[in-house]
Amino acid sequence: MIPALAVARELRARGHEVFFAGTERGMEARLVPAEGFRLERIAIGGLNRVGLGQKIATLGRLPFATAGCGRLVRGTSAVFSMGGYVAGPPVMAAILRRVPVVVMEPNAVPGFTNRVIGRWVTRALISFPETAGYFPAGRTETTGLPVREEFFRIPAKPRGEALQILITGGSQGSRTLNQAARESWPLLRDSGLRVRLVHQTGRAEFEKLRDGFAQSGLEGEVVPFITEMPAAFLAADLIVCRSGAGAVSELAASGKPSILVPFPFAADDHQTRNAEAMERGGAARLVRDEEMTGERLAAAVKELAAEAGALERMGEAARRFAHPGAARRAAEILEEVGRG
Repeated sequence: MIPALAVARELRARGHEVFFAGTERGMEARLVPAEGFRLERIAIGGLNRVGLGQKIATLGRLPFATAGCGRLVRGTSAVFSMGGYVAGPPVMAAILRRVPVVVMEPNAVPGFTNRVIGRWVTRALISFPETAGYFPAGRTETTGLPVREEFFRIPAKPRGEALQILITGGSQGSRTLNQAARESWPLLRDSGLRVRLVHQTGRAEFEKLRDGFAQSGLEGEVVPFITEMPAAFLAADLIVCRSGAGAVSELAASGKPSILVPFPFAADDHQTRNAEAMERGGAARLVRDEEMTGERLAAAVKELAAEAGALERMGEAARRFAHPGAARRAAEILEEVGRG
């Protein structure tokens, strides 16, 4: 929703009328009206990674939902999709009515909906070059994902006396990263390497980790949630995090080296594919979720800290994945196909 809203704001600023299609229970029900956009509600469920009963129910509703979306796309110049099961009916309705469809696929491997409709899209806006193979030749453009401008303004940071490490499992936290961080404290403390940790834990495990960290003898802080993430990125020499599309886009925009731990239950294992692409490009080190322990984390940190220039080279490689102006370029493409 966040990238879609960024594109919608850009289109609105250009004088276009924009509306969303979504469900009552999704994040769009809260975010879209708050931004002043109209939300047309549809009833549909998922097909990928759901039980047989859910699949049967969704397949039964799909023709009716698609037919209902026919009235929504009638008269529109173009349809923009970030994928996901909610996108299925309106995108299919647009294809049937020959309304141009522009999809933005931020992951290295497209999600289920974008794989199904990929052959019929007018344009596909991607973040990784290897994603182009899932769409017709000549219809892709590497635009990246819309990212807050503050991340692009983060300059290269010279390393100080203490290695500044940011650990974040997202707003809800990550049990794997929380556990590995806790196990790494005595190993890092006794390593002779001076580190300063900033760890976003999520609310569920915050108090337990905060109390333990206070006794660890390490510099830094444990917090449940970081409001100003660009500022946390600015201070960091190394970031340990998951590898969702938003996370890797922010790492690229800010030029930060990272240790990426893909969430193992992400649809189509797309986080692993994202992390592999970043690692191939020299921007990150990949550690699988089941392998991430305190010992593995401490070893990876010490290895990167000991290799002269390693973090700087990784940061430069990360920035090569960055694509500023993604929302603006998406709006330009939508105007172009809409006029066509």
